[in-house]
Amino acid sequence: MTHPMAVTNCNIDMESLISDQNRSIATLAITTLLKTGNESSVERLMKQITNFMSDIADEFKIVVVEAIRSLCVKFPLKYRSLMTFLSNILREEGGFEYKRAIVDSIVTIIRDIPDAKESGLLHLCEFIEDCEFTYLSTQILHFLGIEGPNTSDPSKYIRYIYNRVHLENATVRAAAVSTLAKFGFMVESLKPRITILLKRCIYDSDDEVRDRATLFLSLLGGDGTVDNDKDSKEFLFGSLEVPLVNMETSLKNYDPSEEAFDINSVPREVKSQPLAEKKAQGKKPTGLGAPPAAPASGFDGYERLLSSIPEFAAFGKLFKSSSPVELTEAETEYAVNVVKHIFDDHVVFQYNCTNTIPEQLLERVNVIVDASEAEEFSELTSKALNSLPYDSPGQAFVAFEKPAGVPAVGKFSNTLTFVVKEVDPSTGEAEDDGVEDEYQLEDLEVVAADYMVKVSVSNFRNAWESMNEEDEHVDEYGLGQRESLGEAIKAVIDLLGMQPCEGTETVPSNARSHTCLLSGVYIGNVKVIVRAQFGMDSSKEIAMKLAVRAEDASVAEAIHDIVANG
Repeated sequence: MTHPMAVTNCNIDMESLISDQNRSIATLAITTLLKTGNESSVERLMKQITNFMSDIADEFKIVVVEAIRSLCVKFPLKYRSLMTFLSNILREEGGFEYKRAIVDSIVTIIRDIPDAKESGLLHLCEFIEDCEFTYLSTQILHFLGIEGPNTSDPSKYIRYIYNRVHLENATVRAAAVSTLAKFGFMVESLKPRITILLKRCIYDSDDEVRDRATLFLSLLGGDGTVDNDKDSKEFLFGSLEVPLVNMETSLKNYDPSEEAFDINSVPREVKSQPLAEKKAQGKKPTGLGAPPAAPASGFDGYERLLSSIPEFAAFGKLFKSSSPVELTEAETEYAVNVVKHIFDDHVVFQYNCTNTIPEQLLERVNVIVDASEAEEFSELTSKALNSLPYDSPGQAFVAFEKPAGVPAVGKFSNTLTFVVKEVDPSTGEAEDDGVEDEYQLEDLEVVAADYMVKVSVSNFRNAWESMNEEDEHVDEYGLGQRESLGEAIKAVIDLLGMQPCEGTETVPSNARSHTCLLSGVYIGNVKVIVRAQFGMDSSKEIAMKLAVRAEDASVAEAIHDIVANG
């Protein structure tokens, strides 16, 4: 809702709609009241909603819960009554999605309102005492392990966590063991008690629980050894630097040998699977009846393809491959998109071409690139496509050299050149003689975001604190007038090409300020994390305070240069 104050005069009339027989109308009325009401009306609305919730389906309850979450962010002083309401409905009957929405709301309130932390954690502890959903129990235990040790009395949560070891399934028991270990490591006074509890867990019936207990006892020194505190903290609280799906794929492809598995070889960027590919059913046809092979896609596929081409094999390790960028409009004679492959001191453009005219065969297909608006790039080599039959994808390549490790940017003009040969529809044979022709493609840009890989962190605060505070670079920027904070935040995310963390890319409705957390890996494999604070005044002018920490101080400065020049 962009103009909540414009409808406040209707609030009295809308309150009568809460009891409307049509539950859809009643739900819309209550959510509108939550978004347009003032701070003094919160308690009255909560009383009305309490009676209302028992009469509606879970899908409507989720809408109300999300509205309450936004209301709490809007009026943080009212967190007690809102938190009490959420904890009460959390104990009532409901499906998984409904319960997850409530838990997510409580977690958001705990993160955004420091005073709500201890009461919110206790509400979550009480919930897992009788929680039928394994996923929610493990997520809450993980959250307790992060936030619980930093409260005034961490010991009060231990009973709830250890109860899970006796009363739950193996998955939850394993999560509880990990959470206990975090308390033992972070709270020195609790270490002896945690050690005793973990020793009891090594007799569990599940091997995962036993293995975790044994490992954490070793880290805590429970077996008489003394471990390095820094390494233990990194193991328990550090985030995995590569996506799990990529790690799994790389491990499956690893051939056991004398050379150890190298985690640095795991791609850091996840490519989403095309919807059509996800829906494909059954076995693919083979032999002559099979369709032509599609061009290699995904980071691993691109890396194998480029390393197999002699002209590009010496460029070193591929840092990033972009998503395909369309250079032609839909339903044109020739369909062309391009993938930008980023190396440390080279950029390779892979032009994926498709001939959509059945009566034509294209030969000597190449792309002529004009780099006059990309001064830091110099063309090194190109690789033409010998033949492009109808509806059979093929690739042409153009490689450029650029300054090593520098995020060079520029615009490139592209012209597709080829020789056209007519094809006899009855025989499928092409004529011997052809005609040279060309086709103008859309311009292509290499931008700063092409030099950043999106990599999420599981715990932003720990990642932030692990970076050297002395290398932090902070500055403020005016972003001009925008329709909303969300629009400004999206523009900054797109400019930097970084991964939003902990759902902070979503801005509560009516918010006048917001903090967005971002993470990524910059060219040169330098980890970067960003805390961007946004504010909007009455004239919709947006101001941003940008704090950047990186493993290399020069990279933090480079991020600010990107924003300043963006």
